[in-house]
Amino acid sequence: MSLRAIHAVLDELDADLRRHARAPIYLIGSAAVALAGATVEAADLDLLSTPDDAERLAAAWASRRDAVYLPAGAERFRSRFARYAFVAMPVEVMGGLEVCVDGAWQALRIEHSHALPGHADGLRLPTVAEQLRVLALFDRPKDRRRMQLLQALPGAPA
Repeated sequence: MSLRAIHAVLDELDADLRRHARAPIYLIGSAAVALAGATVEAADLDLLSTPDDAERLAAAWASRRDAVYLPAGAERFRSRFARYAFVAMPVEVMGGLEVCVDGAWQALRIEHSHALPGHADGLRLPTVAEQLRVLALFDRPKDRRRMQLLQALPGAPA
C-alpha cells in the first residue's frame, strides 16, 4: 500500500487513539519504514501498545476485529494481539509485545521516537536508529530487507 493509504488509515484511527490510548502507541513494521522515507510496500499497519491500551482498542474496534486471522511467528512473538479491518488497510495491535531471543522472552520497548505531525498526540514513529534496532531483534528475512532499505536512506546510522 502507498503512503496515501498509510495516512488514510492513520486519519481513520486518530479519534479512537485520542479517546482510548493512555500511553504512547508506536508505529512499527513496514508502514513505519515507509514513513521514515524508504520505498516499501505496507500490507498493514502495526501498532505497539500497552496491554491495557490494546484492551481498550479491542473494545472500541470489536466490530472490526478479524477473528480468523492468525499471525505467523507465534513461537517468537507474544502479545495481546488483534487484527482489525479498516478501509485503507488492516491494523494490527500488539499490546505488550515480547520477542523470544535465544530462548528468553524480551519485552519490546521503544526508547527513541517522535510524534507524527497531524495525528493523535500519543502516536509515535520510532527513529530510524530505533527501527533498525527493532528489526534486528525480530531478525526475519523481511526484517533484514527492511533494514537494508533504512540503511540506504540519507543520514541513516551505519
